[in-house]
Order: sequence, then structure tokens, then C-alpha cells
Amino acid sequence: MNSSSVIPCPKLENDFYDWYARHDSKKKMAWEKRYDVIFIGDSITHLFEGDPNIPGRGEKVWNREYSTVEVLNLGFGWDRTQNVLWRLNNGEFTHQQPKMVVLNIGTNNLTGTENAMESSVPEIFAGIRAICEKIHRVSPRTMILLMGIFPRGRKDESFRQRIKALNRLLEAYAAQSDRIRFMDIGKKFLNEEGDIVAELMPDLVHPSEKGYNIWAEAIKPVFQEIAKV
Repeated sequence: MNSSSVIPCPKLENDFYDWYARHDSKKKMAWEKRYDVIFIGDSITHLFEGDPNIPGRGEKVWNREYSTVEVLNLGFGWDRTQNVLWRLNNGEFTHQQPKMVVLNIGTNNLTGTENAMESSVPEIFAGIRAICEKIHRVSPRTMILLMGIFPRGRKDESFRQRIKALNRLLEAYAAQSDRIRFMDIGKKFLNEEGDIVAELMPDLVHPSEKGYNIWAEAIKPVFQEIAKV
């Protein structure tokens, strides 16, 4: 599919940090050692390990859960699938053969700006599939824990239905591979009426510390099985 979602490109948007400095730092880390677990994604993953510019998100949970694990966080705020592909092609995954990759990407492709067009659900799926294929070309034995896109916005916004459609595609895709597992924890962030619980996701996109704890607890059994921690 000829879509920007599958054409690797570097930084597109300005956000709360220096994109190129983070890329250089993460690339250096990837070159210096191998990691058992690698998280890949956008700001939701980025803020799991924390960032000094936006404190009080997931860093306490991250340090508690993963301080004894050889883990690398390749989450970059505002990234789309095409940005992740570029980063993986440009040093961030070089020499890596992790036991497990936790992949959570695609929500930013749902929105368009003057720098990038909004992607359709099939286009976003194609971008995520391309990332999985790239990971397995470099490291065929890596287990990819493919996270369903987290809910965002109000329940009456178009985001919700598009995310549901995308997650159905991702689930079906993962079912075809013994090296990809799909996990959708979206309902854990919602109340009975389908609204996002504010204390878990205050801006209706990014988890709070409590939200990150939910994510960590949900993936813990897979961590223990695959990464042996």
C-alpha cells in the first residue's frame, strides 16, 4: 500500500523534547549493549519511563517494575508509524535480539496536521505490520507483544470506532503468527458508560501514574513468561 504510514521518515512534529537528541541517545544505547526487552511507541510509551519535561507520569512504575531488567524504551512523543520505521532503520534496533518487544503505536496516525496527513485504518494497520516485519527481519525469534491502541477522546468521537476497527485488524494479524501476541487493555481505562476514567487518563490520551500501573500489571504475566523476570 502506497501510504505515508509505511514510508520511513524522521521527525514530523514538535513536542516536549528534542527528537533528534533522543534518537542519538537511544541509538548509542542500542549500539553499546543488547536488551532483553524493548518498548517501542509514541508519547504513551515515552512517558512510561518518564521525561523531565513532563514529570509524574509512568516513571515510578517503570523504575519499580523494570529496574532489574535489561530494558530499552524507544517511545518518542508525537511519533507515527513512519517515524518508528525510520528510527528502526537508522540505528535504534541495530544488533538487537530482544526476547520481547512491546509495541504500542498508531494513535497519532489517526490525526492529521500540516506536516502529515491523517491515515485511514487500513493505512495505520499497514504501518504497524511493516514495523513488526522490520523487527522480525532483524530478530526473527523476538516475541512481539502488540498492544491494542488505547482508547482516546470522548466516547462519541470518531477516534473510538476507528480504534476498534484497527484493533480488530491487529488481533487477526497477530493470530496468524506464533511470534506476535495481541493484547487489548483498553476497557481497563473506561467506566461502565464507556467514558475514559479521568484519574487514569487525565487528558483522554496519556495514562497517569495509575494508568501506567494498569499497563504494567496487564503485561506482567507475559514479561514473566517470555523475559523470565
